[in-house]
Amino acid sequence: MAVKKVSSLRTSLVPKAAFAAVSVALLTATFTSSCSSDNGGSPTSQNLTGRGPITYVEGKDTTETGAVKQLIERWNASHPNEQVTFKEQSNDASQQYDDLVEHMRSKQSNYDVIAMDVPWTAEFAAKGWIQPLKDSFAIDTSALLSPPVASATYNNTLYAAPRNTNGGLLFYRKDLVPNPPKTWNELLSQCSIAKEQNIGCYAGQFAPYEGLTVNAAEVINAYGGSFVGADGKTPTVNSPQARAGLKVLVDAYKNGDIPQEAITFKEPESSNAFAQGKLMFLRSWPSTYGDVGGDASAVKDKFGVAPLPGENGVGASTLGGYNAAISAYSKNKATALDFLRFLISEDAQHIVASGALPSVRASMYDDPALIAKMPYLPALKDSIASAVPRPVTPFYPAVSKAIQDNAYAALKQNKSVDDAIIGMQKGIETAGS
Repeated sequence: MAVKKVSSLRTSLVPKAAFAAVSVALLTATFTSSCSSDNGGSPTSQNLTGRGPITYVEGKDTTETGAVKQLIERWNASHPNEQVTFKEQSNDASQQYDDLVEHMRSKQSNYDVIAMDVPWTAEFAAKGWIQPLKDSFAIDTSALLSPPVASATYNNTLYAAPRNTNGGLLFYRKDLVPNPPKTWNELLSQCSIAKEQNIGCYAGQFAPYEGLTVNAAEVINAYGGSFVGADGKTPTVNSPQARAGLKVLVDAYKNGDIPQEAITFKEPESSNAFAQGKLMFLRSWPSTYGDVGGDASAVKDKFGVAPLPGENGVGASTLGGYNAAISAYSKNKATALDFLRFLISEDAQHIVASGALPSVRASMYDDPALIAKMPYLPALKDSIASAVPRPVTPFYPAVSKAIQDNAYAALKQNKSVDDAIIGMQKGIETAGS
C-alpha cells in the first residue's frame, strides 16, 4: 500500500519564533494523541474499544445451507449499528493464505476478523498480525473441544476462536469387515480379505501435497512421534517413534496393502476409488460421507465409519478446520471480540453443525437430530478428542514441505525410512533458522 509523503516544513520561510511554536504544538499534539489511543505502541494495544461495522473474511462458503451467510445474517439481525460484511475468498487455500498475508503485511484495517486454516495461526500470532485473546479480550472456551482450542493457541496464549474443526475418519466396508479395526496391526492383518475380493486394502491421500503431510503426520503421531518442540522451532521428528510410524505406511505401500495408484490420490481420487468399490479401507474427511453415500455410489449401504486406527487403540487424527482471529489492524476491535464470542456460541455452532461443518462445541456431537442427519458424528467426536494439531510453528509451510517431500521419497523407495526421517529433521531445522 502506497504511503503518502508529508511535505517538510519550509523553515526558510517561517520566522524562528513561529517555527518553535509550531514545533512545540506538534510535539504536544503527538504526545497527547499517543497517550489517549488505547495505550498506543504495538497495533495489538490500539483500538481496543472501537465499535462499528466490521468485515469478516473467510474462504468460499461451500456448505449446502450457506452456513457462513446464515451466521452473518443472525448477527446482523440483532446488531444494527455493528453490521458484519462477509468478504468471501476463493476456495483455494493457497490463494486465501496469500490474500491474508498481503493485507496483514500492508497493515490494512479493512479485514477485521479473519478465518485462518488452523496451521496458519502460529505464524500470524508470531508476526503480531492477530490480537491475543487475553485479559479484557479473553473468551470462554470451557464448552469447546480441547484440541481445536489447542490449535488456536501459540506460546501458551489463545490467539483465535476455533470456528469449526475437522478430523480424519476411517471409512470401511462393513459388508466385508463387520467390526472396524482399532489398531494398525489389526487393519493390516485384514488386508487378505481385500485381496480375496480383488480390491485394494487401504488408501489415504498420498500425492505430494498437504494431504500427504496430514497422512504421514497421523501415523507418526499415532506411534508417539512429533515434529517440533513447544517453541515451534526445534525439530523433534528424529526419533524411534517417528520411524515406526512412517515405516507402517512405507511397508504397506511396498507390499501392496496400499495400492500403487494411491501415490497419485488426493481427496477426490481416493473418495472415488472407495465409492467405486475398489478399496476396503479409506482414510478421509467427513465430507467424503456424502460422496460415498450417494445414489451413484457402489457402496452406498455397505460402508461404516470409525475413528482412525492407532498403535494400541484410537489413532491421532490431524486436526482441520478454521480459526477466527481479530486483525491487529482492525479499528473496531470491541465489536470484533463480541463477534468472536458469537461464533463459538451454542446458537452459532448449531448453524455451523447443520451445515455439515464439524462443530467446536462438544454438545453438538450428542444432538439426536444432527446424528440422524450425519451418522458419522459419534466417530468424529472420538477422532477429534484424540486429534493432534499440525505442527504448531510460525514456519508451517516450510515444515509441511519437509514432511511431504521426505514421506513421498520414502513411499517411492527413493529414500529409506531412516533417511526420510533425517531429511524431515534437517528440513524443519532449516525452516526455523
